[in-house]
Formats: sequence, structure tokens, C-alpha cells
Amino acid sequence: MTTINLILNILWLIFCGIWMAIAYAVAALVCFILIITIPFGIASLRIAGYVLWPFGRTTVERRDAGAPSFIGNVLWVIFAGWWLALGHLFTSIPLFLSIIGIPFGWANLKLIPISLMPLGREIIETDRGEFARTW
Repeated sequence: MTTINLILNILWLIFCGIWMAIAYAVAALVCFILIITIPFGIASLRIAGYVLWPFGRTTVERRDAGAPSFIGNVLWVIFAGWWLALGHLFTSIPLFLSIIGIPFGWANLKLIPISLMPLGREIIETDRGEFARTW
């Protein structure tokens, strides 16, 4: 991890990362309590880790994800994804209002698609490269 990624992650953690990670952890806890939604809880915790420390990492679609991931994402959007996406949207507004927070506001908006469709995605390091993965 580069020094700039470390600095960006620390600032992100202070301004919005911790709050959004807590929201994902709450969603995971609800999913774990309902038992049948445990796979959604696991995905939520995975995304919480990414939201907590996003710089230097990215998400890519898994080629082996198929119809079950799509169906799971539809259910996820209905029950949890929409309010997590709203959390990213509402968190980005005060960041955009401050000059220094504009890059973090954009980063928050870029996390909305991941909050809506977390299944069938994998988190990788950016230095590894999107196309460096061997299937």
C-alpha cells in the first residue's frame, strides 16, 4: 500500500468510512439473526471491510457468478441495499459541500452500485490489477 493510499484511507475512515461500515455491520447482524439470509450477512461484512478501507482496492465481477447471484442481488436491493445506497448518497452530500471532501463524496457515490449489488463481486488489491487474476 502506498503512502497516499494510507493517508486517504485514514481521512476516509474519519469522515465517513466508520459510519458506513457500521451500517453494513448492522445489516449483516440483521441478516445473521434471520438465519436464512446468512449469505447476505457474509456479503455485507465483506463490503463493510471494503467500505472501511477502500483506497488501494477495487471490486470486480466474478465470472462464475450466475443466476443465483442475480436473484440474491434482487432480494438484497429490496431488503437492505436501497437504504445502504441512501446512506452513501446522504453521506456524500456534506462531503461535496466542503471543498476538501469532494473526492470522498465521489468515492461515496462510486460505492452505491456495490451497495446495491454486492453478490457476485470480489474485492481485489489495485496493484494486483483487474486483469491479473487467473481463472
